[in-house]
Amino acid sequence: MKNTVKTELTADSHIIKLFAHDVYYKNHVIIGTDEAGRGPAAGGVFASAVCFNKRSRELVEKLSILNDSKQLSKKKRELLYDIIKENSINSTVCIEVDEIEKINILNASLKAMKLAVENVLELAARETGLNYKSFFVLVDGNKRIKDFDLCSQKWVVKGDSQSASIAAASILAKVSRDRYMEELDREFPEYGWANNAGYLTKEHIQAIDKYGMCKYHRPSFLKKHFAKQEQLSLF
Repeated sequence: MKNTVKTELTADSHIIKLFAHDVYYKNHVIIGTDEAGRGPAAGGVFASAVCFNKRSRELVEKLSILNDSKQLSKKKRELLYDIIKENSINSTVCIEVDEIEKINILNASLKAMKLAVENVLELAARETGLNYKSFFVLVDGNKRIKDFDLCSQKWVVKGDSQSASIAAASILAKVSRDRYMEELDREFPEYGWANNAGYLTKEHIQAIDKYGMCKYHRPSFLKKHFAKQEQLSLF
């Protein structure tokens, strides 16, 4: 019997490690948050927050392939997205380009995470009957959420490969943003956003040079490119 249990734990060692990270905070209910879209030159930045308030062996098995969203194929992310949505308290928030340009991308990312966490915190407190201080927020990266004191928080470097709740949030944010960029691609197909998600690939840069920027581009991200083009035009 012991050997069987040991085999199961070895087979599921990664997902068990992810959940074990969150269970470590045994006196709190964990909310994990992560963002998607800090690097692209087009489109909004997304953040999701996830609380697995009801963990079970069945859920762990369903999430056996859970990992940092960047380490998974689109097909696997889509599969996990539905499982996470159905088995957690979650929220996803987008901060659009106009606000990114006003407050900068870091502040926009932190604001999106704050809003997503606040949404989950309210829903989770209502569902569990616990007060806000019973929850603990794990933030992916090396920054704490600004102006947030509803409960304790901690940043976790590469948290999407260490914490189940952060990894799940990374999936929701990534899939949500990819779908959003596919929608924008239908409006402006010349930039290839369905494939590059707004990142400055060679093809994307060539399209910007040919067609110029559109309303979904982040001007602050393209200043260096246009400055370089202007300098080259002098020769």
